[in-house]
Amino acid sequence: MNRRGPGTEPGTDAATGRALADGLMDGSATSVPPPGAGPDVWLAFAEQIRSTGHGGRRFPVPAPPALRLCHPRGWVREAALAEPDAPVELVAVLTTDWAAPVRDRARALVERTLHARPESTLRAVTPLALRLGRRDRGGWILDLFEGTLRRQAEAAAPSWWHLPGPSAGPAGPAGPADAVLTGLLDSPDRRARQFAVRLALTGPGRADALACARRAAAEPDPATAALWTDAAMAAPGSGDDAVIDLLTGARIPAVRAAGVTALRRAGRAAEGAGHLADRSGFVRACARWLVAQDGGDAHAHYRWLVCDPAGPSPYAVTGLAECGRGEDTELLRGLVAHPAGPVRAAALAGLRRREAVVADSVLLALLDDPAPSVAREASLALLPAVRRLDPAYLAERLGVRGPLHVRRAAFRLLRARGGIHALRASVALIDDWHPRTRETARAAVRACAWHPAQFAGEADTAELAALLERSAKLFHDHDLGLRRNRLGVRR
Repeated sequence: MNRRGPGTEPGTDAATGRALADGLMDGSATSVPPPGAGPDVWLAFAEQIRSTGHGGRRFPVPAPPALRLCHPRGWVREAALAEPDAPVELVAVLTTDWAAPVRDRARALVERTLHARPESTLRAVTPLALRLGRRDRGGWILDLFEGTLRRQAEAAAPSWWHLPGPSAGPAGPAGPADAVLTGLLDSPDRRARQFAVRLALTGPGRADALACARRAAAEPDPATAALWTDAAMAAPGSGDDAVIDLLTGARIPAVRAAGVTALRRAGRAAEGAGHLADRSGFVRACARWLVAQDGGDAHAHYRWLVCDPAGPSPYAVTGLAECGRGEDTELLRGLVAHPAGPVRAAALAGLRRREAVVADSVLLALLDDPAPSVAREASLALLPAVRRLDPAYLAERLGVRGPLHVRRAAFRLLRARGGIHALRASVALIDDWHPRTRETARAAVRACAWHPAQFAGEADTAELAALLERSAKLFHDHDLGLRRNRLGVRR
């Protein structure tokens, strides 16, 4: 069930709303959010028009209803509510307006629209009503929409409130309320899905375990998936094989963990070993518990998985390290030289978890590993030893032509070392091609106090002054002058 689409990216939607508002202010008749636009599009659209109007920008003449509904002057907004083609989304926004005449007229119009076209209005405006409900005057529209949905449910067939399962038998044609619920449950808006799930699961009737498990397995939002999972586990038939198989195959770790835990109640505890190498630590912990409850030894399973001639999974290596037995240290050391990069990284992480000693020379060599995860783990393992590392060796790896992951690992260690070596590295990277590295370097330069005493014995004032001049563009004139004064530099 793919829910990616309009309304799934709030930042992008807000930018779209602002761009449409600017287009409408410039006279483009088509620059109004289309049907199905996400709530963040409408909110950004209305706010952009209101703010540009406050800024003195002139409205086109004649102004379309969408512009007048967002006008800075209340009497213009109130008059625009009489337009027959006023977008219902903008009318909904005005139900939270600060001006009481505008707010009251907008609320009356929303009530009439809901009464005349309940299904289309509920589906189109509920996500927006959920956003508006967080405003100071937003409780009214949220209560209205929730109450309307509940009344629609009471008037509909009982199958509306809980999705019918295989045992429900053939159902008649979906009624308006049934279509509304299904539409909200499949909405691209995360908050709308959560709202619909809570309504559905607190209504009359019983949830169908299989239907809830299907929803939980396909849901990309963890909070919404948790609601479906809890409902599936509490419903009759939660121990059925089909329900558990759906949960254990879900994309979200908490859902898979619930399915793994349910294996014991279903008499399938022996299957716990198959989940010991799950990519989620939470699921692995549940699988270890399940294996122990069945009288098995998870540690022995892990050793068998790691020594598999076909090659170990990196998650099996991580699981072995999580068991925390001393005899596994040498096995993890041997895996540091494994041909697969993810396995090498997992072995390094496991040794670090166990606080096992690895020679500095081995870790330094792994900074140049072709696998980014290995270089990262090697740099993390070297952090406690950073004061005894050769800073020149690390500085050599900052070159712009070097692999990005190697440069970032070396930079991490030089920043951890501090002092003049960290400052030199940061100044060298303030114009780096990689945005994140560049911003990290600039933040480090700005955070430096530039007191000579801070670098006593490491650098003289002349070098500090030269580094400051190279990074002068990062400071305002006043801040730059303060730092020059600290160094005794006059310009």
